[in-house]
Amino acid sequence: MRGLAPTLSTPRLTLRMPALADFEHRAAFYASDRSVWEGGPLPRNAAWRLWASEVGQWPLMGYGPFSVDMDGTYMGEVGIYHPAEYPEPELGWFVVPEAEGKGIALEAARTVMAWARETFGWDEIVNIIDGGNARSVALGQRLGGRIDATRPGIDPGDVVIVHDLRGLA
Repeated sequence: MRGLAPTLSTPRLTLRMPALADFEHRAAFYASDRSVWEGGPLPRNAAWRLWASEVGQWPLMGYGPFSVDMDGTYMGEVGIYHPAEYPEPELGWFVVPEAEGKGIALEAARTVMAWARETFGWDEIVNIIDGGNARSVALGQRLGGRIDATRPGIDPGDVVIVHDLRGLA
């Protein structure tokens, strides 16, 4: 089913279709040094094109980023990303600074993994992470993934983590 993102919930979080106001958080992220692992820093217009193309995956592919809220406050994005240069759909995340270290990305990623299994019947999904981004690599492993050096990334030095989805949903 293509169009808008469904709304998913956990006891703490709501995962929903991104809204235009959510872009301001991504623009701030891409303007900061925190974005170094995602090709940044980027000027606002480049951040807009990137974010809009990711949100635009929903009507084109039936998946994309979910905005993550906790108690009505925007905490970040977790979703499935598949730009043209990616070898396969990728589970990815971004959280605002005040959400770091609170398990929000972990909880939301588990929810998206189960949704992907139930919705698409996928047996696995990958993370493609810059090898210097130790926190994201650690999160991918906490999610139960295993590093697979034989899988293609996007850039030299990428770490590809594979998640088995067959036990979910």
